[in-house]
Amino acid sequence: MNTLDVARQAAVAAGSVLSNYFGSGVAMRTKSASVDLVSDADVNAERAVAEVIRSAFPDHSILGEEENSGSADAEHLWIVDPLDGTTNFAHGIPHFAVSIAYYRNGVAETAVVYNPIREDWYVATKGGGAFHNDQPIVVGDQQSLDQVVVGTGFHYDRGEKMEATLAAMGRLLRLQIHGIRRFGTASLDLAMVATGQLGVYFEYQLSSWDFAAGVLLVEEAGGRVSTSEGEPLKLATTSILAANPGLYEIALPLVNRNT
Repeated sequence: MNTLDVARQAAVAAGSVLSNYFGSGVAMRTKSASVDLVSDADVNAERAVAEVIRSAFPDHSILGEEENSGSADAEHLWIVDPLDGTTNFAHGIPHFAVSIAYYRNGVAETAVVYNPIREDWYVATKGGGAFHNDQPIVVGDQQSLDQVVVGTGFHYDRGEKMEATLAAMGRLLRLQIHGIRRFGTASLDLAMVATGQLGVYFEYQLSSWDFAAGVLLVEEAGGRVSTSEGEPLKLATTSILAANPGLYEIALPLVNRNT
């Protein structure tokens, strides 16, 4: 079984867990920040993913948001967000996803982002293109910010990062973008760049499991991804900018906190 088949199978297993909890309800708990939520749904979904991966590839490492702490330096590494969009999930908003990526020697080779409530699949393989529900996808071809919607996100920090995000939003809005959207699920935000629904997406603090799959989706759909300062992404907590090629250089100085 190849890595894409395993990623799909693992996403189905986690999606089943999430769907059951979403229908019946689940008690939420907080992490370090008072607005950073977690639940048994997150934990059990990650366990379901790990079980599928370990059954197929027992020698591979897994890095997950909840329980699995594989090293970013591992030769074979699976990076998992079992419930991206926990706050949406907690409030009954059906906009969340399972995000699973396989990296070999630090390079993304397989990506799956799956919304189990809407049966919405986004998949990509290195050199093999990106797909939404089995249909090929490409980023938009807009050359001007006044032709697109921009996506963003807010970290749980309500201080400096929030202020920086609001400042960037102001700069973008003054350039007559069609609007700004904050959907609360980074993997799906990146998928929306890959499909051309968003021309640009930026956020100032994401963990590797938030973007590991979405980055490959954007790149295989023809887009560009970096930190908000224009540096290559690393498998660590970082800022992010994703855009179609015609908008990347335009958006970069607007979201770069150092300019």
